[in-house]
Amino acid sequence: MENNSFRLGDNIKEISSFKKHKKLTRPLLGSNITAGFPSPAQDYIEKTIDLNEQLISHPVATFFVRVEGDSMIGAGIFPDDVLIVDRAMNAVSNNVIVAVLNSELTVKRLKITDEYWSLVPENPAYPEIVITEDTDFTVWGVVTYCIHKL
Repeated sequence: MENNSFRLGDNIKEISSFKKHKKLTRPLLGSNITAGFPSPAQDYIEKTIDLNEQLISHPVATFFVRVEGDSMIGAGIFPDDVLIVDRAMNAVSNNVIVAVLNSELTVKRLKITDEYWSLVPENPAYPEIVITEDTDFTVWGVVTYCIHKL
């Protein structure tokens, strides 16, 4: 059921729209960085990349959502992380999505089987939510990236 009136749920803190004002280019080093044994550094810039082009596929349909709560920590999504959400993408099973559930926004992993749809938290402290015909449920958007401060 599509519902354009909703409240921020227990794990969505705020929503912001994407507005591209100019390119956001940053240097891209010409070699990969190893996470194991360090190799000799090659200090040169190969090219630049535009973060808008890398992270935003559908600018008009892209929003930023700040996370509140810990139901998705197993997926690497923590409180105060910023999610990039694309509302133009079609959700498929195993996507992390922002959903409208009983008029509240929530972020969960979508599970689709032949028998049912459900919203699965990535924290064992929270139960799976099975979607029934009586559930007020809409996929609001698909999470494409998580911005996490270390």
